[in-house]
Amino acid sequence: MARITLRQLLDDAAEHSYGVPAFNINNMEQGLAILEAARATDAPVILQASRGARSYAGDIMLAKMMEALEVMYPEIPICIHQDHGDTVATCLSAIQNGFTSVMMDGSLEADGKTPADYTYNAGITGEVSRLAHMVGASVEGELGCLGSLETGGGEAEDGHGFEGTLDRAMLLTDPDEAARFVAETQVDALAVAIGTSHGAYKFSKRPDGEVLAMDLIERLHAKLPDTHLVMHGSSSVPEEWQAVFNASGGEMRETYGVPVEEIVRGIRHGVRKVNIDTDLRLASTAEFRRVAQGSKSEFDPRKFLKPAMTAMTKVCTERFEAFGTAGNAQRIRVIPMADMARRYASGSLTTRSSAARAA
Repeated sequence: MARITLRQLLDDAAEHSYGVPAFNINNMEQGLAILEAARATDAPVILQASRGARSYAGDIMLAKMMEALEVMYPEIPICIHQDHGDTVATCLSAIQNGFTSVMMDGSLEADGKTPADYTYNAGITGEVSRLAHMVGASVEGELGCLGSLETGGGEAEDGHGFEGTLDRAMLLTDPDEAARFVAETQVDALAVAIGTSHGAYKFSKRPDGEVLAMDLIERLHAKLPDTHLVMHGSSSVPEEWQAVFNASGGEMRETYGVPVEEIVRGIRHGVRKVNIDTDLRLASTAEFRRVAQGSKSEFDPRKFLKPAMTAMTKVCTERFEAFGTAGNAQRIRVIPMADMARRYASGSLTTRSSAARAA
């Protein structure tokens, strides 16, 4: 099965009331683990690479790895997404390297640290939408700065995250401003700020409505019922993997992620893409530590990597099943990007379910 654009996949998710986990990848093992879970559950996939991942693995290696995964798992629709693009050039180079979707994160300026004003964000995001849609690629934008409602601070991901602290208003997406932003930029999906943040240390206690504003998701969906919402920083940081990590010599302090049941609540109210990175990092490194502690003479990397892949596949399977993604892959008939480009140009992609129905 061919690569799928984010727009077509999320239109299908909206049509059939499910969400799609977007897993960050850097290497072969992560890719294989995710696709094994997708095959086992018949789930479509979003594989996303940050600028840091592109720097780590290299665009050529990532591109060839994606090609290999397509060949090995031909029955699975795969969306390849640029996570947190910081400039127009970053987004266009991703498309040149085979990405079917890009995120232009204009919530911060090009330095990746300074919160941007609305004019800058809408301007640069709208330009990326215009250019990407010409070739059929999808675009995700972000409005509001991702950060903690507990502390006012943010966690950087691959060098992308604001410095210092912000007031609560800047850490929450305004529904009226969101409606204006979507209309002006024509993005296919909108990442929103609701109190989640990157990394493992999201909340110091089990999150409640004061630090995780799921009610805002409901208000955004009511204001923008045809817009695909995206939750960033949505790893659940499973306690079971924290326990393995710490029991095997690690020192992760007490922390709480986004509960799966709260993500499912969001999916009921328009969340279609859920970003997950830390959960796979934690599960895999917990297994590294477990193997190392249990067999201190072991030096074969495969003896570490195979259990890590099994652990990541387990996490992915759980998310595909919880989010309702499971069972949807075989029904989808992928629309080529050239056809998507023609639909953008003709103005036929005006409703969020139109691509799914046309397929």
